[in-house]
Amino acid sequence: MTTSIIPTLENLYDVTQSHQDNRGYCTLQWRRGKLLVKVPGRVKQPYLASLDDKRSLVECLQHSPVSLISIDPKLGEALLKFWADACQAAQKPIFLSIPAGKKLPNQPLRQLQRVIDWIAALMLLLLVSPVMLGLIGLMQIYSPGSLFCHKWCVGKRGKLFQTISFCTHNTTPLARWMVKYNLDNLPQLFNVLRGDMSLTGSRCWTLEDAIQLNKLPEITASWEVEAQSHLLHLDSQIL
Repeated sequence: MTTSIIPTLENLYDVTQSHQDNRGYCTLQWRRGKLLVKVPGRVKQPYLASLDDKRSLVECLQHSPVSLISIDPKLGEALLKFWADACQAAQKPIFLSIPAGKKLPNQPLRQLQRVIDWIAALMLLLLVSPVMLGLIGLMQIYSPGSLFCHKWCVGKRGKLFQTISFCTHNTTPLARWMVKYNLDNLPQLFNVLRGDMSLTGSRCWTLEDAIQLNKLPEITASWEVEAQSHLLHLDSQIL
C-alpha cells in the first residue's frame, strides 16, 4: 500500500511570490524513492507546514518509502543542517547534490582503498587507544562537560555524515595542547572504520567549506544524473 507523506492540500501558490523566507519552503522532487530537495523555482507547489518542524519532518520521512535524500547546497547552511539532522533521526541517508563533472573511480580500486583504510584505522586505534583513554580521564578532570563533539561533513559521493572529535571548546591548557598536536581528532578513526571518510583518499570537507568553496570529494551518484529528465513534482505523485 502506498501512502503520501503529505496531507491533502487544496491551495497552491507561486513560490516566487510568497513564503520565500519560510524555512519549510523548498522544491521537492523525487524519482523511484529518491527525494531531491532543491531551491524554490517558478512552479506551483503546495506549502508543507511539516517542513517547519523537525519532529514533523522526521515523522514524514520515517513513514515514507523514500530511501535517499539529495539536497541542493544553494539552500544554505542552516537548512542543510536542519534536513541533515532530520534525516539522521529518521535513519535516511542524505547527500549533497554535486555536479557530475568527473568519472567515478574504478570500483575495484575503491573497494581496495576501503579495505586498506579499515585495516589501517583498526591498527591505529589499537595503538592509540591508551592515549585516548588517558585523554578522556584528563578531560573529565580538567575540562568538565561533553567529551565528544559532532560536526557535519561531506564525504564520498557527497554524503553528509557527522565526524566525531574530542570537545576542545573549553579554553583550558589541556584543550589547547590537544588542538596543537591534533589529538582532538583521534576519534575520527571511528569514522574511517564506518566508511565515512578515508585515510588514503581525498580529504573530507566540512559542510561550511563545501558550501563556500564548492569543492566536494567525489561526484554525484549515477541515479541523480538519470533523474534530471524524469523528475516528478511533489504535488503530482504519491510516494
